[in-house]
Amino acid sequence: MICFMHKGYAYGVEGKISSHTVSVSSLLPSPSCSPSTSKASSRKSTLEVIHKHGPCSPLVQDNNPLNHSEVLLQDESRVKWIQSQSSNHGNGLKDSPCGLTWTQCEPCVGSCYTQSEPIFNPSQSSSYANISRASASCSQLGGSGCSGSTCLYSIKYADQSFSRGFFATEKLTITPTEVIDNFEFGCGENNSGTFGGAAGLMGLSDNSISFVEQTATKYGKYFSYCLPSTPSYTGHLTFGKDGGAASSVSFTPLSTVPQSSEFYGISIVGISVDGNPLSITSTVFSSGGAVIDSGTVITRLPPTAYSALRTAFRNAMANYTMAPAFLFLDTCYDFSKERTITVPPITFSFAGGVDVDLDPSGIFYVVKASQVCLAFAPNRADSNLGIYGNTQQKTFEVVYDVAGGKLGFGSNGCS
Repeated sequence: MICFMHKGYAYGVEGKISSHTVSVSSLLPSPSCSPSTSKASSRKSTLEVIHKHGPCSPLVQDNNPLNHSEVLLQDESRVKWIQSQSSNHGNGLKDSPCGLTWTQCEPCVGSCYTQSEPIFNPSQSSSYANISRASASCSQLGGSGCSGSTCLYSIKYADQSFSRGFFATEKLTITPTEVIDNFEFGCGENNSGTFGGAAGLMGLSDNSISFVEQTATKYGKYFSYCLPSTPSYTGHLTFGKDGGAASSVSFTPLSTVPQSSEFYGISIVGISVDGNPLSITSTVFSSGGAVIDSGTVITRLPPTAYSALRTAFRNAMANYTMAPAFLFLDTCYDFSKERTITVPPITFSFAGGVDVDLDPSGIFYVVKASQVCLAFAPNRADSNLGIYGNTQQKTFEVVYDVAGGKLGFGSNGCS
């Protein structure tokens, strides 16, 4: 995904941001990697976050450029899957165990996709052990299966990607000084799908088999991340308070998602454009509820809310040439002949009096300079689950205090 950095702000009354002034050249991807500077980089339990399609990624191949159509179609599939998981049909989740952390393992008895580093070989580890099918841990998988006396797992995602293999324990090294003994994970010997060359996935949901729950004693069910403004920068993922959240972080309560412990619910109560609150009744947002999801690219809104946002944004951007829609993104602009643009700020209001002024990189999805689109889309109905996606989270320190039941947003978490 390609977005952009802001160049400057214009301030109105009481210090409120009244507009973003953005250099058009900053919309375009940079061929070089610029590691982000943040206080989180000095914390002992911090991992670097890189965009898999950016120059900082070891997974990038020059002959395999980012396909925006593919990204957004996969995004649409993910949204449908998330909404199906949380819909109240009375039959619970369809794809447990989604909170499972897994990695590819040798031998590949089915198939393994190509990854950038060597595939983990459990036969070479003295600390690896399969989990018994009679154990309480195995029962938490929701009946994935067994092979003799050992526990098996099987997980399938929205785009039909899957991983299957042994449920096992191993010593997990986060950093050289941070080691988790007897960590339960999936050792996948049959894996296929759009994992982009990564070794596997880390489960950060709030359920019994997730990383968050397994490390609760060590990290207190507390983690944060920052997603960079463009693929040319790096972000971070940090576990534990390690000094606590910055004073600039504002917290909103986590809400309950019907039928699901896989997702973190949030309560959107309003949206403002250019400092003006949109005329949207509170029931529009509460009807379907909402979750925050780092894997969804484009934020999905109730159609009533999206219509009001689109109208206000188009009015504020009336001086710019519109471009054709790109798939389901229907508000796009041609900035190819502009040097700078002035963008109206968009503010999301959450329960608890928390207002989040989106970074300019959180407003647009950039296909190319001549096709820059508003990075929001409508659901089919106001009653559908809303999703606060990763584009809108860019540059914010997003803090999950799961034990405390709250979610925090702090500006300028990374570049």
